[in-house]
Amino acid sequence: MNVVLVGPMGAGKSTIGRLLSKELRLPFIDSDKEIEERTGADIPWIFDVEGEQGFRDREQAVVEELLSRDGMLLATGGGAVLREANRLAMQRGAVVVYLFASVEQQVARTARDRNRPLLQTEDPAAVLARLMAIRDPLYREVADIIVVTDERPPRMVVQEILRQLDSPDGV
Repeated sequence: MNVVLVGPMGAGKSTIGRLLSKELRLPFIDSDKEIEERTGADIPWIFDVEGEQGFRDREQAVVEELLSRDGMLLATGGGAVLREANRLAMQRGAVVVYLFASVEQQVARTARDRNRPLLQTEDPAAVLARLMAIRDPLYREVADIIVVTDERPPRMVVQEILRQLDSPDGV
């Protein structure tokens, strides 16, 4: 079994992913970290040199390759759902968990993070709201489970995911 976490920046995919992977006894992979390791460059540098399109091409290759394997917990970047090929790979190869976070929560959690190229702007809240309007329907399209992360400790979110994974009417 593969489990994939999707959701916006600041939803807690990396933090919750690490905790959930221990509970499920699955190796944890963060697709953004995997891209950085394979290229030897960080995400902002890839965006600067190759643009968002170049980054999304790399992301698609990594997501498709990883989901061809079995037995992992994969945290994807917030925009991974933009590509239909990624959505299909997720739906075909995993239980998909959408970690929903409100725009207000995203702003609070990403305020000091300089490693997010799309937020290096005068009005990150407006960018996050625009991204959410585009991406939320796509997250919901691929999700088997939806969990709200706002104002909730990561361990509580993990327990809810585990309950839903175990639920006969869940996944």
